[in-house]
Amino acid sequence: MLLDSEFLAQLKNSTPRLLNLLAGFSQVEVLVVGDLTLDEFMTGQVERISREAPVLILRHKTTERVPGGGANAVYNLAKLGAKVKVVGLVGKDEQGMALRQIFESAGVDTTGILVDSKRPTVTKTRISAHARQSVTQQIVRVDRKSDELPDVDLQLQLAESIQQQVGMVDAVVCSDYGDGVLTKPTIEATIFHSHRTIVDTQKNLERYRGASLFTPNLPEAENAVGYAISDFESLYRAGCDLLELTDARQILITRGDEGMSLFDRLPPSEFSPPGLTISGNGGATIYCWHIPAFNRTDVFDVTGAGDTVVAALTLALGAGASTWEAAVMGNLAASVVVRTFGTATTTVDELWETLKVLVG
Repeated sequence: MLLDSEFLAQLKNSTPRLLNLLAGFSQVEVLVVGDLTLDEFMTGQVERISREAPVLILRHKTTERVPGGGANAVYNLAKLGAKVKVVGLVGKDEQGMALRQIFESAGVDTTGILVDSKRPTVTKTRISAHARQSVTQQIVRVDRKSDELPDVDLQLQLAESIQQQVGMVDAVVCSDYGDGVLTKPTIEATIFHSHRTIVDTQKNLERYRGASLFTPNLPEAENAVGYAISDFESLYRAGCDLLELTDARQILITRGDEGMSLFDRLPPSEFSPPGLTISGNGGATIYCWHIPAFNRTDVFDVTGAGDTVVAALTLALGAGASTWEAAVMGNLAASVVVRTFGTATTTVDELWETLKVLVG
């Protein structure tokens, strides 16, 4: 797609360094603390209407299992070549074993995954069907999960596991889908991390006050600040309010086909364009950049794209990128995975090729 000429010039100037940063992804060690989900995609062909009830009977064709939720962030990091450790919970069930096996096959350190015998592994089963000479489409989704929090003993065990591993990594990612892993003890253990802590949570951003960087999407940002973000004035206001709410150094608001907006308390580094200067709460200077969407036309499925953004951004920061470069890398990765149906990942080679195509 065509990019704004000024941004394209900035991207071209940064391309040699971005390629070098990509080469450094394999050296970055990341700990993910998150709500682990198994995504199942079951497909079948419609044979007839049941005589038992007015429902379709499907002849089963395939079942695919991939990591979802916080597990998708883990898997994205692994597929991008990082050294990944994970802390989380699975149930004492076949789905939990399957998720662990997927991680281990991808080289993920799973010693921080604990078994919760009282709650199932969060599993989302999407059942899709097709008739002869028709496209496949989802007809129902079945979720397995518990609304109860883990026992306090398990919460403390998770926090202890984080404390044991946190000093050995370059960054910590909190992937909070509201399924009970990220409670007060585990959050406190991650925020204590002396390096960078990146938070991806759907709500209650203030629980992570003091983390380095937050990555809310537009609806999550609106929910946090309590008003609609409908123009640049409200966007700038929201960025400043989110920085105050979270006491973070950076806020990255992902805005779908409008791209991303980055708000930073720190002035631009030598590897960032000047950006826009705005007056934050209390008169503080906030630096802002808008990064356009790299792909608006080939979007098939945005499922899990936020996890991909977080993974690429985290690895770029771990490899020495400026925050602007890291946001560009996250945007680049998202532009790849939205071209694929379902929960998808990308690789360094794909990012390399996509970047070269963008800059011509």
